[in-house]
Amino acid sequence: MGDIGLSPYLMVGAVLFVCGVVCMATKRNVIGVLMGVELVLNGSNVNFVAFSRYTPLGLDGQATALFVIVLAAAEAAVALAIALNFYNNHLTIDVDRGNELHG
Repeated sequence: MGDIGLSPYLMVGAVLFVCGVVCMATKRNVIGVLMGVELVLNGSNVNFVAFSRYTPLGLDGQATALFVIVLAAAEAAVALAIALNFYNNHLTIDVDRGNELHG
């Protein structure tokens, strides 16, 4: 069975990253934006693991990807707590309704 190379993995990672950025830019509710952030992080994880496998630079992509997964889980927990608090105060999770949160 032949090796497929680095390029298809980089393309999958780029597609995931672009889908995540588009999702973050177009969604109005907090859950959609969080899904976009998770897609961006997963796209970067695919690239980390692919580069660690196919380049002789000695990168430890699996450990980096595991670290990113842990950070994504912590980010999701904190963001969902913020979204729940926002919903309790405004009865919606539309991010455009949070105009009084300006600094």
